[in-house]
Formats: sequence, C-alpha cells, structure tokens
Amino acid sequence: MDDKYIVELFFARDERAIKLCAERYGGYCHVIAYNILASREDAEECVNDTYLRAWNSIPPHRPNLLSAFLGRITRRLAVDRVRSRTAEKRGGGEIELIFDELADCIADEKTPEEELAERERARVINSFLASLPDTERRVFLRRYWFSDSIAVIADRFGFSESKVKSMLLRTRTKLKKHLTEENYYEEF
Repeated sequence: MDDKYIVELFFARDERAIKLCAERYGGYCHVIAYNILASREDAEECVNDTYLRAWNSIPPHRPNLLSAFLGRITRRLAVDRVRSRTAEKRGGGEIELIFDELADCIADEKTPEEELAERERARVINSFLASLPDTERRVFLRRYWFSDSIAVIADRFGFSESKVKSMLLRTRTKLKKHLTEENYYEEF
C-alpha cells in the first residue's frame, strides 16, 4: 500500500482512506499537533480534524506526498487552535516564541489570493533547507516544523542549549539572506 493508493481511495470517496491515513500517519500527525498544543486531548482532536480536512480537500487536491499534505493540515489546525486560545487569554508559550523567532524572516500571509506567492516562497524555503548540512537542517525542522523546545532539541542531538540557540540564529540569518536574494523578504 502506498500513498497513491490512499489518494485514489479519497478520490473514490472510500472511507478506508481515512482508516489507512490513521494507521500510516496518525502518530506523525499526533507528534506535530502535540508539540504545538501541549495537550493530548487537543492533539487527538486536531488529528481527527486533519482527517476531515483531508477528506474535504481530496479531491480536488491530489497531493504528491501525502505525509507532507497531512502534516501541513495538522500544523495549520494546531496553530489556529493556539491562536484562538491565546486570543482569549494572551498567555505566552513555546509556539508564540517560535512565531516570534521566525517573524523576522516570514510575514504571515492569510488570504487565499496570496496562495500562489506562498507556494513559491515554500519552494524557495525548501531549496534553502536542501542546501543546509544535514544536522543544521534537522535542528531547524525540529524547531520550526515539529515545534520542539530548545531543551528537547539539545537532548536529541547531544548539544548544549546554547549551541542549539546559536545554530538556530545562524540558520535564521542565512534564511533571511536567502529570502532577500530571492526577493521574498521585505522590510516593514
């Protein structure tokens, strides 16, 4: 069984597609949601919402990489949940810190009209990530995709927290330079 088979089940409106997604990518999506939400119940609900969103998005979308498609949906749903939560109580947390760290590099685009620009920017960021040394790329992704804390990353890679912070700062600086060179960074 591969992703193409699962996508075909979605196109056939066969509910087995959701079951297979849960079996194959449920843990992956749960890690993403939990790292952002820090609540098992909220993460579980977010993952279930991911399956519903995928059901409603396929068709017309035909994702080439189902894991990335589901991960992106999960991440967006979890971030939206955090934003609505913090809008109510304005508390700070790890996810807010992550947004603050990246705010210098990437403006927040929300409107559907900017979807094409967002896709092109994603291509530019992916090419940047591909150019990084393996460890630097993995540390960056653990922080900004999986939303791991600095302490968790340091432990995972056997680095000091200070080394992780320095590595992330250098990588963000490189990303900002890369986006500027590609005309995807604007000073506000």
